[in-house]
Amino acid sequence: QVQLVESGGGLVQAGGSLRLSCAASGSTFSINVMNWYRQAPGEQRDWVATITSGGSTMYADSVKGRFSISRDNAKNTVYLRMNTLKPEDTAVYYCATNIRGRSYWGQGTQVTVSS
Repeated sequence: QVQLVESGGGLVQAGGSLRLSCAASGSTFSINVMNWYRQAPGEQRDWVATITSGGSTMYADSVKGRFSISRDNAKNTVYLRMNTLKPEDTAVYYCATNIRGRSYWGQGTQVTVSS
């Protein structure tokens, strides 16, 4: 069992920055890949970024060059640094992982970017 808790969301003006955190607890030794997703109102949940246990990263085209995913294994925490935010980045952001075929999701944190 793994529990994920996101934090760091809020209201920010366009062009601003936020850093989201995702703290993992439980069987964290089983975690390899960590992901961030987001879901805007009325939209499907979209993948944003991924980081592997080795530190390799991947990004959706919509955030490439603006967002940065990182992890602190000692703290069992994954971060999403979001720069140059745009109104279209407004969404609930979720962290997620998959362990032996089972998906784990956090409760999400709201990010609102005003124009």
